[in-house]
Amino acid sequence: MSWHNTVIAVVAGDAREQEIARCAVRAGATVRAYGFPWPDEGIEGVYHAKDAADALKGADIALFPIPGITAEGALFAPKCPEKIIPTREMLAGMNKPGHIILGWGDANLKGHCEALGITLHEYEWDVDLMLLRGPAIVEGVLKVIIENTQITIHKSNICLVGQGTIGSLLTNTLLALGAHVHVAARNPVQRAAAYAAGAESLTLEQLPEYLPKMDIVIGSVPRRLLEREQLALLPKHALLVDVAAPPGTIDRDAAAELGLKTVWARGMGARAPITVGRSQWSGISRRIAGILEQKS
Repeated sequence: MSWHNTVIAVVAGDAREQEIARCAVRAGATVRAYGFPWPDEGIEGVYHAKDAADALKGADIALFPIPGITAEGALFAPKCPEKIIPTREMLAGMNKPGHIILGWGDANLKGHCEALGITLHEYEWDVDLMLLRGPAIVEGVLKVIIENTQITIHKSNICLVGQGTIGSLLTNTLLALGAHVHVAARNPVQRAAAYAAGAESLTLEQLPEYLPKMDIVIGSVPRRLLEREQLALLPKHALLVDVAAPPGTIDRDAAAELGLKTVWARGMGARAPITVGRSQWSGISRRIAGILEQKS
């Protein structure tokens, strides 16, 4: 299958998108890019657009980042000097029928795409891709913890709220480093798996009993579960690390008002952009191949 007549726009993101753009060029596509850190030497074969609309102009397929869209509708683009909020006018420049591959879309983006006949392909919850980039995310979270505490992970009391794919990887790693790990999850199967791994498992309702003893709390559920009432129970030295997509697990504003150190550790996959970019491309390329097969 030839990709040579396919135009791909890579819009927003971080250093991972550099590698994704290179992979797209190697596959034979014409690549237009904007909104992620641009290397001084450029990226061979990739057109550096002046803005997001320019990148999307004439594109058959657009690639947006995995990390979730903010409440105001902005794509994840931490190094871009401007917020990239997809508008109907911006997306209308794509070729018809257009396709957008991304982590997940909000209601605003979905509405624009429906009006324009653009198909969204979401892959934030694909377990295989989550596992492939999981080690880089875990390493990134360890880096955040080490840089923001004055205690070792070894022997510290850590509470993980949520035990999905990334939460379970974090549990196993933290246990291996000698931490006292407590896992709070709604799903009884996830709690049982955490118990079997060597962690203490809790229901969400049990959190108030255990939070006063915690040194570190990590949230991995993309839903607000830790509000002011629960956060006020934590000791003042506690570190809060939220690795979840918007809106996150932790009420970060309330945590700041309570004087608790909080890090919203979004985009931890950027810890190893070449490795993670290639793993993301493995999933993206499968979806593009499926789109091209339907066209042929």
